[in-house]
Amino acid sequence: MSSWLQPWLLVGRETELQLAPLLRRQLAELNKNPEEGFSADLIDDNDLYGWEVLVICPPDTLYEGGVFKAHLTFPKDYLLWPPKMKFITEVWHPDVDKNGDVCISILLEPGEDKYDYEKPEEHWLPIHPVEAIMIRVISMLADPNGDSPAHVDAANEWREDRNGEFPRQVARCVRKSQDTAFE
Repeated sequence: MSSWLQPWLLVGRETELQLAPLLRRQLAELNKNPEEGFSADLIDDNDLYGWEVLVICPPDTLYEGGVFKAHLTFPKDYLLWPPKMKFITEVWHPDVDKNGDVCISILLEPGEDKYDYEKPEEHWLPIHPVEAIMIRVISMLADPNGDSPAHVDAANEWREDRNGEFPRQVARCVRKSQDTAFE
């Protein structure tokens, strides 16, 4: 086991106390040197484990112009386990379930895929910073995965009606996101 990871393997309150500075640094770094396509802040100033992110959708995609709010929730044993991401703004996408939960490989628990669809190295690893997660989410918006969807209806439309109903649903969500992005 890597020596840099050993301090993070403590359990309970000690782990929480060690993770707080890491999360604080990551958030400060993101705000100091913002990445293209998203911004992040705390949902509650007293809770470093809950972040609100704004995903600014990439140009030349169906989601262009969209500004989608999401919550990124870090577990108390973050680094060993991935954060969870949930869109608060409605997103019509094969990899975002009806409740807004994002289902992409980087956010899956480490280990073997019980359906043997993804390789273990595609799952969560403690070396993934928040930027890597967000870059994958932005990439997901540009290139949906219809093969193992979290939202079957959106995936069916994406596969079968890419020039009809699917883009209409996406456009509706983009307009709604623009209306509510800064509330």
